[in-house]
Amino acid sequence: MAEGETESPGTKKRGPYISSVTSRSVNLMIRGVVLFFIGVFLALVLNLLQIQRNVTLFPPDVIASIFSSAWWVPPCCGTASAVIGLLYPCIDRHLGEPHKFKREWSSVMRCVAVFVGINHASAKVDFDNNIQLSLTLAALSIGLWWTFDRSRSGFGLGVGIAFLATLVTQLLVYNGVYQYTSPDFLYVRSWLPCIFFAGGITMGNIGRQLAMYECKVIAEKSHQE
Repeated sequence: MAEGETESPGTKKRGPYISSVTSRSVNLMIRGVVLFFIGVFLALVLNLLQIQRNVTLFPPDVIASIFSSAWWVPPCCGTASAVIGLLYPCIDRHLGEPHKFKREWSSVMRCVAVFVGINHASAKVDFDNNIQLSLTLAALSIGLWWTFDRSRSGFGLGVGIAFLATLVTQLLVYNGVYQYTSPDFLYVRSWLPCIFFAGGITMGNIGRQLAMYECKVIAEKSHQE
């Protein structure tokens, strides 16, 4: 550049720190959007199973879609999925315990398949009573955690998610938003926390895998530069 000339603001390059922060913010937003739509899709599919078997009952005036689901269920589940999927790798990073157990997409897909199977079993498998069903689903949910996670942070977050989600569901049913047939745990089914626990582990695994993929992309870009 000739002496006396000044660099125009439009051509001014961003420093490496600003570029890194911007890139991470964009990647975080992309991961959140991906997790949201995964949660919406799973909510539509799994809620359809519950409604077809008359496990959950919505008032007729709120059923208004080709999936026979209340309009607010998919976006709520999508938002929760995004929060959970972003929270898991964040907690791992703050604890200094990066999760490296079975970190490949094939394992994540198997985890999703097992979660769908657990939800399917809660709707279609007939047991003599709800206690047997609840114990079976609890064992399957813990087995899912042991097979695809095995981290203390994952187990703790799964339990916390199950507790909070069950509490919110209790409040919704209490206020007449929808209801469960044959409730045996206050206003809901006793196996519901098992479904929420397995769902938390599943979305946590997806979130961790997306975060690991993002780290790989950033590392490759840094290496090229």
